[in-house]
Amino acid sequence: MVELKTLELDTVFHALGDATRRRMLRELADGERTVTQLAEPFEISLAAASKHIKALENAGLIRREVRGRTHICRLDPGPLASAQEWLSFYERFWNGRLDLLEQLLREDDKHAPQPPKGDDQ
Repeated sequence: MVELKTLELDTVFHALGDATRRRMLRELADGERTVTQLAEPFEISLAAASKHIKALENAGLIRREVRGRTHICRLDPGPLASAQEWLSFYERFWNGRLDLLEQLLREDDKHAPQPPKGDDQ
């Protein structure tokens, strides 16, 4: 099960590693869009847009529904929550390190020699 979760995260991070796909996800956060609507801001072909959408689908980040000849895409935030959970470990790690650095700098400031008062050179 752990290996499956790692593979899922790899797929999510791969999908998020592309600026075009991240922007598509941002667009979908505002509501469903057609493939054509998702392609418009990028001046890319529908075939190229479809490849990006397929990568997002493979990662489980979006769902596509076919209505007649129109493909409608919508955001599925579940995998983003899994990625955020994984990233939160590193957020706690770095916050702890930065808190320790702040503490050490404050201690260093306490023990640093102070310049004499009235010496404005």
